[in-house]
Amino acid sequence: MAAMAAEDQHAPSEILRGLSRHLNCLNEDNKTARKRTLEIIKKETIDKNLSSDVLQEIFSVLLKPLLKCLTDPMDRCRETAISTITDFIRCVPNPEQSLPYLMPCLAQRFGDKDVLEPSEEIRLLAMEMLTLTLEVCGKHFAPYLNEMMNILQRTIVDPCPDVKRESCKCAVKFAKAVPEHFHMQAESLVKPLMQTITHQHSRVRVAVIEATGVVIQHGNGKNVDDVLSHLAQRLFDDSPKVRKMVTAVVGDWLLHMRDRYSYFAKLIPLLLSNINDEIPEIRLLSADLWKQVGAQWEKENEEDIKDKLDFLLTPPLFYPNDVERPGLGCRELVLRNLGNLVPAISHDMNDWMVATRVRTSQLLCVLLLHSEEHSTQHVQPLLATLYRACTDAEKDVITNCLAAAKILGTFVPPEVFLKLVLSHVTSPYSSSHPWAPLMVLAAILEGCPTPVLKPHLEQIITTLVRPDVCEDYQQVMYLRQLLACIDVLLHHCDSDCGSVSLQLLQVLITVQSLSVDPQLSDKVQKLFFLIYLATLAHFCSNISFQWVLFNFANRQVDRFHGSITLFEAFEHSSKF
Repeated sequence: MAAMAAEDQHAPSEILRGLSRHLNCLNEDNKTARKRTLEIIKKETIDKNLSSDVLQEIFSVLLKPLLKCLTDPMDRCRETAISTITDFIRCVPNPEQSLPYLMPCLAQRFGDKDVLEPSEEIRLLAMEMLTLTLEVCGKHFAPYLNEMMNILQRTIVDPCPDVKRESCKCAVKFAKAVPEHFHMQAESLVKPLMQTITHQHSRVRVAVIEATGVVIQHGNGKNVDDVLSHLAQRLFDDSPKVRKMVTAVVGDWLLHMRDRYSYFAKLIPLLLSNINDEIPEIRLLSADLWKQVGAQWEKENEEDIKDKLDFLLTPPLFYPNDVERPGLGCRELVLRNLGNLVPAISHDMNDWMVATRVRTSQLLCVLLLHSEEHSTQHVQPLLATLYRACTDAEKDVITNCLAAAKILGTFVPPEVFLKLVLSHVTSPYSSSHPWAPLMVLAAILEGCPTPVLKPHLEQIITTLVRPDVCEDYQQVMYLRQLLACIDVLLHHCDSDCGSVSLQLLQVLITVQSLSVDPQLSDKVQKLFFLIYLATLAHFCSNISFQWVLFNFANRQVDRFHGSITLFEAFEHSSKF
């Protein structure tokens, strides 16, 4: 053992003595000689599998000459020098001893306004070396905060995609290695990251988003607003990996960011938007993170919601059967931020991008499921949003908004929504789209539980039968939505519609008289039959449909005093 120790003690000096004459060749003008010298240095040190202590002593002597080679005009020499330094850092027991010489040199070479290194491959090797050094040195990087930030600011926007990715990886490791120092200059990385977040390579975008998450997490909390709009745009990225990373980053912020309570209203929509992503993996990740966020909030605010924890865990009486109810913490988070979310939803529903409107309409459904009956206080702006959405040129927007209206009908009392919607039916928001309130009304009525809706049947029919509602418009779309309302009532209230069968008939025959559209005629015929069945069930007798029509005709004679147009329609309809 003593002999081996003595051998190790003499090994560094012997190796350095053998290399001394080669080191002088690093200053020669002959580039081949310089290249050969660097190869010899690596062969006689790294490739000899020497002990780490021996390599440490040798590295302390060779570091300065090797760093000087970073300015060599020959690419191969610079590449070999960086590769050799990297191998030494990987093998020596105390790599942090190299930092006082390594970091100023790298900052000068890669951190100036004009990066001096022209080779993309060598810039990549340098960043890989820096990442490795961070891994093995960790907190020893604290004194070199300025140098690191100068380097990262330049390399994150490097023209080479691989350098960008490695720089983002390096930024992540640096933030985690010295968090108590990193926050002081984290802001300086936000701009270069946002300049790179739209890069054409999806792997670069993924790396940038991951780095952004860590930089903001370990920053001073003042730059969240600077990155939110950029992250929101990445929700529509063509790459599932990019969307998944956005989901992971936002979820991590909601769980761990120090100032997360201040940004709930802005972060919640970003996470919930991906609950409807087309990729199942992203949907599951978003849902899982959201459950974690809700559970954590619930635990942190247990005292404030103690009563709700004890008494409000049972779902509402008519809760949709095919939907899993969100946890209390999730519902409370949405409820407490709904006042900020509803105006944002209304704004984004007017966005010029179809994808934004579709995603926003999906988000609206999610928010309404969370807010339940508490959406009542926001019914008016929600209805205005739904009316506009129903006129959208994109079918998916209309479908999603009608689903949202159905949810609204499930939770909002009819006394509230009927007062507003029926007034909009009689006085439409838009003269060019007078059918929008009727479309929304049909969807709301479809979602409204039957026992809750029945007491208001006569109020609804009285409005629909008004001349200014069922007679003033001849557009096919308007008449179709009018029939949709009648259809929903007949299917929901069934026999109870028998008491208002004459008013229902008046609407149907009016529609028949105003349009020659064959599809509308077919729909009218089907609804005639449903009215007949409802009337039979209501009176519990085998009365004929002709009897119903006869009573209807008598009433219409009194009302119209022989209106030829209407009774021609009646004669045509009586064949049904």
